[in-house]
Amino acid sequence: MIFHRALLREFAGLAGAVFMTLFSIALTTRLIRLLGQAAGGKIPTDAVIAFLGFFALHALPVLLSLTMFISVLLTLTRGWRDSEMVIWFGSGLPLTAWLKPVLLFALPQIAVIAALSLFISPWAAQMAAQYSTRVDARDDLSRVSPGVFGETPGKDRVFFVESVSGETQTVQNVFVSSVHQTRTGVSMSRSGHTETAANGDRFIVLEQGRRYEGAPGDEQYRITEFDRYAARIETKEGREPAVTHKSLTTLALIGNPTPVNLGELLWRIGVPVSALVLVLLAIPMSFVNPRAGRSMNLLFALFTFIVYSNLLSVSQARVALGRLDFGLGWWLVHAAMVLLLVVMFAQRMQLIRLRLGS
Repeated sequence: MIFHRALLREFAGLAGAVFMTLFSIALTTRLIRLLGQAAGGKIPTDAVIAFLGFFALHALPVLLSLTMFISVLLTLTRGWRDSEMVIWFGSGLPLTAWLKPVLLFALPQIAVIAALSLFISPWAAQMAAQYSTRVDARDDLSRVSPGVFGETPGKDRVFFVESVSGETQTVQNVFVSSVHQTRTGVSMSRSGHTETAANGDRFIVLEQGRRYEGAPGDEQYRITEFDRYAARIETKEGREPAVTHKSLTTLALIGNPTPVNLGELLWRIGVPVSALVLVLLAIPMSFVNPRAGRSMNLLFALFTFIVYSNLLSVSQARVALGRLDFGLGWWLVHAAMVLLLVVMFAQRMQLIRLRLGS
């Protein structure tokens, strides 16, 4: 049918642009935060892309839901604004005729959202926790980046390497500032490299350098010149990441129905259900009243999305705290929004009949 094909084509074209815009904004915001953490030495620079990828998988369900909502809303709003909707109504199509093309556009994406929310997002959270644990277990040497000041997690050592020459284990112009038992020491050398002993211990070896210990003017202040200075690299034992409700699989949440786990389960179920309700709400919300201005329905739609999302978060929190039963909480907010959907459809259909009758 020409009507269905035209709508689906416009939905798909607008959805691509909307998704790329939302995805770029979300990734850019997260990237700025990660780069700030990397600059402060909280995470290594080579881990930024990995953490960004885990965040993208976690954010995709909400971004896809918002993309569908905005795409359908803007497409149908354009139809009202250009009087295209009036022509379709005049040809005998009711408002409910828009349900089929909207569902054809939305249902495949809702299936993807459900898979992301129920299975892939928990997996991404688990992988992010494991990767973060491996990053924390790295020794200080692995955190060195040429031309960048670095800091150990304990904030007891600051280091700087000007450049890397030849092999990756050889560095030039090394600066290390450390604090040991309230005593400050600064070491500088022309070059340095790593060595591994027969027993497996690793050492950082500085060559042709000088070390300053204490504060200038202090009786115990010392300046030591050395041709070769070796220090053992402390290695951290790997540990298993803490298991949280966000990293548990959906089957694990069902098998261990604690209040916190049920709250997380409510959210995972609520994301695809809310995506379906929102995309249907976009049909009556797309109505444009020329007297109220073209942006009023967009503002109301944005307000509805924010309220819906916040109500889901409140329900999740109350279930997690044991103040709301899961059997009531998982459908209560959706039922209220479905009631709003029915009321808005009835109002819009009544308005259309009055306009066509006049």
